[in-house]
Amino acid sequence: MAARISSMDEQLTTLDAAEATTHYEKAELVRYGSLWRVSAIARKAFREAVRDRVLYNLVLFVLLLTAASIFIGELSGGQERKIIVDLGLSAMLLFGMFISIFVGVGLVYKEIERRTIYAVFSKPVGRGEFLVGKYLGLCLTLLVNVLVMGVGVSLALLYVSRGWDPLIPTIWPAVLLIYLELMLLTAVALLFSSFSSPALSALLTFLVFVIGHFSADLKGLASSLGSTGARWFFTGLYYLLPNLSNYSFITPAAHGRTPDAGFVLVTALYAFVYIAVILAAATLIFSRRNFK
Repeated sequence: MAARISSMDEQLTTLDAAEATTHYEKAELVRYGSLWRVSAIARKAFREAVRDRVLYNLVLFVLLLTAASIFIGELSGGQERKIIVDLGLSAMLLFGMFISIFVGVGLVYKEIERRTIYAVFSKPVGRGEFLVGKYLGLCLTLLVNVLVMGVGVSLALLYVSRGWDPLIPTIWPAVLLIYLELMLLTAVALLFSSFSSPALSALLTFLVFVIGHFSADLKGLASSLGSTGARWFFTGLYYLLPNLSNYSFITPAAHGRTPDAGFVLVTALYAFVYIAVILAAATLIFSRRNFK
């Protein structure tokens, strides 16, 4: 009798282990299937963005601007290196902002306008996977553009210095901060585009970009106001909107200064957390949207 009970226990243990393995394999299949779908959407979004002629024109314009800064710097009494870095990084941020806004707000709208979104959702693709894939595809496009622009600024410094320039290593931490800011801005553009028109989404995202760079002034303004309602309003804006001024390191980079590693790590963590919250909110709003 004891042997029979022991045999039954072994069979039950084996069955439980088999079921656990099956559940584990299913979970792994779902997880990797989701990653594959997100990566496929990201690759498609990247190819569409690369085919957009505006992106090539922006890169060409920045490279021409960098070349022009060389000639401007020759007239500035030995300050050409600082001017090259200042103009190059400023152009990188400016035109990256235009890409983030005007391409970002059209990521969802184009699919709805062309009615291709119905074909996408007829497949086993979740709305969250769709948004994340679109977001990662545009971030990859921005990464390529930022790298090209950074290389252009570095080549301009090499040309002016007739060899290695000590400012070259100092610009790349600033380039990283600019890219993190563009990732934040792209997430904001995607959030607005999930429930509004492209024109309104572009306007709201641009306002976030402008106000985010004056975030510290909002807190000072809130503390100086006498009205309680206005003070609460500006304080709420300060904590709600992203503090983009932390990612502006252009002027220090032009003077040869680099940010501390701890500062870069904290700002990167802040960006990733903020992006995760924004994408979660966009997914929640987009999942409730009716396309009929």
